[in-house]
This record gives sequence, structure tokens and C-alpha cells, in this order.
Amino acid sequence: MPEGDTVLQTARRLHHALAGQVLTRSDLRVPRFATADLTGRTVLDAISRGKHLLTRFEGGLTLHSHLRMDGAWRIYGPDERWRGGPAHQIRAVLANTAHTAVGYRLPVLELLRTADEEKAVGHLGPDLLGPDWDAATALRNLLADPARPLGEALLDQRNLAGIGNVYKAELCFLARATPWLPIGELPAATAALLVSTAHQLLEANRDRPVRTTTTGARPRTTAGQPYRTGRRSENLWVYGRTHRPCLRCGTPIRTAEQDARPAYWCPRCQSGPTP
Repeated sequence: MPEGDTVLQTARRLHHALAGQVLTRSDLRVPRFATADLTGRTVLDAISRGKHLLTRFEGGLTLHSHLRMDGAWRIYGPDERWRGGPAHQIRAVLANTAHTAVGYRLPVLELLRTADEEKAVGHLGPDLLGPDWDAATALRNLLADPARPLGEALLDQRNLAGIGNVYKAELCFLARATPWLPIGELPAATAALLVSTAHQLLEANRDRPVRTTTTGARPRTTAGQPYRTGRRSENLWVYGRTHRPCLRCGTPIRTAEQDARPAYWCPRCQSGPTP
């Protein structure tokens, strides 16, 4: 699932394939920008901002995209077959003599002036993986509405940018609180630790091909015996583990909907209200 770490890796791949090169092909397959042609322009860079992607071109233009749940950018060589999905799912093609970047199922794709990028991303809170990261500001944003459920506050990109449903579930588990606990009920030290843990987790996964939040942990079975380490099923504490034993206590993980998304929690390790 594309979250801040995944989007950063996508930006790196786009930058490596396109930056400093002149486009030999440009095809934006969305009605609003179908006639826009970037061919002949040099790509300056590609960066991430939270879960947003900004690809900049000479002449002061930026292509803004967002992956949401299913979007993806794939990079191909000159003679390589495109494998990211059927042709009708392609929303953008950017190519130079060495690489072709193909955007599949992009729910957000817009061309704007680089000077106007703030219109697209200016609402975001501090980026957990960006140069603007500021833990104090992120904590202040999260606590601005004390009655808001913890899970919803973490997903609000206006508070801090980069957390998606996976990290939401894992952070709530590590804070030992259910996603429905009003964030103002967290002890002050726990809330501050939650913010620093969010930063540490995304930093730890920014270069990993497989996301993990359990590194260094010693999970146990219900019989108290250690699990075999290194299995992908142990990479996450609770996300996607419905009915499977908690890696900390062995209690079956539960799931319920929160804000139209699945929320996961351990009923023994996490305290607070539940549906």
C-alpha cells in the first residue's frame, strides 16, 4: 500500500530514470490535460511530499500525481514490455531515450505551474520523510482536536504527512491504544513518543523493499515459544492479521471499519473504546 516510504521510493525511481534528460515522448491521458505536450522539455527532478509526487520540468511546470490505493509508476527500458496493467489503465507516459515512466491507475494527475505547487500540497502537515519534518508541529497538530479518534488523527495528512492505513494500525498498537481512543486521552509522554516512533518507522523503511515494523522484536507464540524470525508474516504487528495471534501476547487480532477503512487491533495489548 503506497504510504510515505513507498512514495519516496517511487520518486527516487522517477528521478533516476528521468532527471536531467529531455523528454522524447509525453502523453497525459486525462481529459483536462490530454492536449498538453511536454516533449522536448528537460526533467529537473522528481520528489515526494507526504504521499504526493511532484515531477518538475524546465519552463516552470510540475506534474502532480497521487497513488492513493492502487496507483503506480513503472519504469521500463526502450524495448521492455509494459507490465503494469492493461492499456486502458495508463494515465501518463513520460519517456526519454533510455527510460519510459508509465503511470497506471493514477486517481490524481494534474499539470500545474511549479510556482503553484503549494495549491496541491500546501495543506499538508510536516512530512515525516521530508526536510520540513518538525516533531513539535506534528504533535501540536495531532492534539489540536483532543476528542478526535487516534486513528483518524494519524491519517489526516494536515496533521503530519506520510501515514497511511498500515502505519496507522502499527502506531496504535505500539502506543497500546485502540484506533478509537480520543487522542487527547493519551498521556502526554505517549503522544510525544507516538510522533517520534512514526518518524523512526518511516525512516527505517525508506530504503526497504518490504516494509517491516517488528525489527528487533522477539514475538512469541501463545505457548510462550519464540516464532521463527524472518518470515514475511511477522513483518507487521497487527495490520492484515485478522484472527491471527498477536505477536506480543497471542490473542487473535480483530478488525473493524473506521472511516471507511479497516482498522486492526489486539484486544489485549491495546486499551480504549472499540466498535
